[in-house]
Amino acid sequence: MAREASLIIRGGTLVDGTGAAPYEADIAIGDGRILEIGKISARAAEEIDAKGLIVTPGFVDIHTHYDAGCFLLRSMA
Repeated sequence: MAREASLIIRGGTLVDGTGAAPYEADIAIGDGRILEIGKISARAAEEIDAKGLIVTPGFVDIHTHYDAGCFLLRSMA
């Protein structure tokens, strides 16, 4: 890992959005970016134990309940 991770999420079940089967992995994060995914031996200032949890790195949830706005505001059309 070239840059130092400020956060490592350890042992989560990774779903990467490619359609591949989920797998257990660590995720190193630094400067707001994913630095490495896999079995990471390095340590970080902050570490999260994600064992038994689903981790979806890189996903942004853009879901809102503002669907009606598309019909109410012509500027959104």
